[in-house]
Amino acid sequence: MSHNEEKFVKKTSLVILAVFSIFIIWLVGFVAIDNPLLLPSPWEALAAFFGLFATKASLQAIGLTALRLIIALLTAFVLGMFFGILAGFKPRFAVYFQPFATILRTVPVISVIVIILILFGFKMAPYIITFLMIFPLVYQAFYEGITNLDPELVDVYKLEDDNFWSGLWHCYLPLMRHQIETVLFQSAGLGIKVLVMAEYLSQTKNSIGNAIYNAKINLQYDQVFAWTILLILLAVILEVLIGKFKKQKEANQQPISKRKSISD
Repeated sequence: MSHNEEKFVKKTSLVILAVFSIFIIWLVGFVAIDNPLLLPSPWEALAAFFGLFATKASLQAIGLTALRLIIALLTAFVLGMFFGILAGFKPRFAVYFQPFATILRTVPVISVIVIILILFGFKMAPYIITFLMIFPLVYQAFYEGITNLDPELVDVYKLEDDNFWSGLWHCYLPLMRHQIETVLFQSAGLGIKVLVMAEYLSQTKNSIGNAIYNAKINLQYDQVFAWTILLILLAVILEVLIGKFKKQKEANQQPISKRKSISD
């Protein structure tokens, strides 16, 4: 067994052990509390989890929440890319825009949710709140991506083609590809958490947040745990994808001689 395979086996074993430990803690809590209304058993929660995919209302809630996330994500990505690239090429604009980006990054999420709910109402709040949380990440990624590019590579391209749009499409964006992919998955992971929270507080119809709210007020805590398991799985999948992209980026950044020695 190679070193990488042994490392993978050890990591997988630790993950399985952690999941088993969580299951045991949950089971002990269920037995100690002895009240399914307060803490359902693991098997009740799992049954409710698989039951989510058997009802039209749950599937509709999942689909519409995903649609809201995609709309907010695309809007934040397009505007974040525009302002990030503009700031990367225009240092004076970057200085001007930095306070806005800093405020959006540092203001507590609950404060943003309350303010947006008051200003824009319950219908538009989930979209705007999610956008405001994702936008700073995308903006910063593109801004730092432009400013941290290797000047020698950029100079070489400028000698061949000095057109801005052609350079942006064929030089800048390809060099930033892994950074863009990473921030996209990170934004999706953060976005789903913020969006569901906003849906819960605004009681958005046909949404995961509203489904959790209804399950809570109806004392259906197995449903609450089922939706929570679904959100955790989504977050884990996104983290795994982010980790793969980071490893791929690190491998691509290794010197050619080192790559050859590893392959040999």
